[in-house]
Amino acid sequence: MTIVEAGQLVPEFSLQRHEGKRFDRDDVLGTTTVLVFYPFAFSPVCSDQLAVYDDLRDDFSACGATLYGVSCDATWSQQAFKQQLGIGIEQLSDFEPKGRTCAAFGVLHPGGFPERAIVVTGPQGRVQWSYRAPTPGDLPGANLIFDALATKA
Repeated sequence: MTIVEAGQLVPEFSLQRHEGKRFDRDDVLGTTTVLVFYPFAFSPVCSDQLAVYDDLRDDFSACGATLYGVSCDATWSQQAFKQQLGIGIEQLSDFEPKGRTCAAFGVLHPGGFPERAIVVTGPQGRVQWSYRAPTPGDLPGANLIFDALATKA
């Protein structure tokens, strides 16, 4: 499976916000969005990754970008994870139908969970930049995202 590449249109997708509302392609149009795909809520690397990114949330916002965490965990698990970490990054669930959005972005692991990946979408509905970590245990540094935000697709 190949991750979406810079210049491609953002695929059609649908994720669920914790309060039950949908988050889809229309929600990324007109904005710069960073989708942070992570394998599992409460796992050590995922916890570290989201904590680091949350510490830099104001810096990402200053670059005009909004970050969202995306996993195949249920919304209830994601909210508990968010509360335990004390982070403000909104979580989006790809639980039902499980993994459909991850597959659309080319980041669904054969085991049924998201690869550790980041996709930056631009205001025109195109992928600006994408990255898949070599393994789920590798934590992508925030500098990768800042570098991606500094370039335009």
